[in-house]
Amino acid sequence: MLSISSRRVGNSRTLRNDFAVIAFLVGLDLAARLLPHAPDFTPIAATALFAASILRVRALAVLVPIAGMMLGDAVLGSYDLRIMTVVYATLSLPAGAAFISSRLRPWLIAPILLSSSLLFFLITNLAVWAFSPMYAASAVGLVKCYIVALPFLRNMIAGDLFWGLVLFGSYWLAQKLQTAKSEASAAEAIALPARL
Repeated sequence: MLSISSRRVGNSRTLRNDFAVIAFLVGLDLAARLLPHAPDFTPIAATALFAASILRVRALAVLVPIAGMMLGDAVLGSYDLRIMTVVYATLSLPAGAAFISSRLRPWLIAPILLSSSLLFFLITNLAVWAFSPMYAASAVGLVKCYIVALPFLRNMIAGDLFWGLVLFGSYWLAQKLQTAKSEASAAEAIALPARL
């Protein structure tokens, strides 16, 4: 009975911690979308990958990009539901990428974020071409859609890599500082009896 109740406490604490991380990341996504920024230079893909990498309940990582986008779109305005669905689904892909292995390797972060940017560019612009009247329903219209979107691709790649570096770098630094603090406390605790 004790192990079951302690497991429940651990699970509720884990969920609280996960929801605190989710709230922080969604807040970051929302702030980055609402504050002045270069088009598509946002942390959404990076926060999705980061969430999937550190959350104990990894399936919750999909909430980060979806909630960030929904809240932002509630303020900024919505657009064609079909295109919105494609955008939301594509921005959720990095959250799924962390499920590939039990632990995301640091050398995979940049390739996953770069792949996410490229997939977003390819899939969402195909959706814009298919579902909006902005471009002719021909091969020429599709090519024009992709050409017009190239500056957004550049910004998205830069934003995904920048925010990935900020999030994963900050987390790594915090872990190193915590480890150093723990080691210093342990060394002090060992030295204390020797002084008595």
